Amino acid sequence: MDNPFEILPEESAPQGLQHCERCELSKQRTRVIWGEGNPDASLLMILDNPGAREDRQGNSFLCGTRETLRRGMREAGLDTGSVYVTYLLKCSPIRAYNKPEARKACLPHLQMQLLEKRPLVLFGFGNIVAEALFPWKENASVKELRGSWHEFQGIPIGFTYHPLAVRRRPNLMKFFVNDLIALKDKWNGVQREGQ
Repeated sequence: MDNPFEILPEESAPQGLQHCERCELSKQRTRVIWGEGNPDASLLMILDNPGAREDRQGNSFLCGTRETLRRGMREAGLDTGSVYVTYLLKCSPIRAYNKPEARKACLPHLQMQLLEKRPLVLFGFGNIVAEALFPWKENASVKELRGSWHEFQGIPIGFTYHPLAVRRRPNLMKFFVNDLIALKDKWNGVQREGQ
């Protein structure tokens, strides 16, 4: 279907947000990373923060998160050309930072992105995304949320494990793939309803 080492094209941050200084990450980042993949996709995936796209020599490479995500998508029959991947944080952290403060500062960027892109379905990866999107839920964890559909800004959202958790614990891969298959089914259903 696609090359597992394919690097998805990066979308530039909107004018005025390329030099965002809302949190301390602005002092350590190399650039704002708005998202990657198909910017017009109706399926939007949310990770906690962007990983490295280049090695120390500046050569493009696929980090472990992206590689595991591509593998899961391939096994679930999801084409990488039909999705857009974005992040809670729009900067790749290099050293320690105030995580709650940075997530709070960056959440309006994600909310703006959703209003602009108007995706049909959202899919979150990992507990950090679940906690950030549902701060009022007592058990906003993947374990509690996966397997059913929820709503964020009026858009259906599902959850699964973070690709790095799946990498560290390969026994999670079958659940990861099953969740991505459920995502594909939901997305197909929502698209049919909209026709």
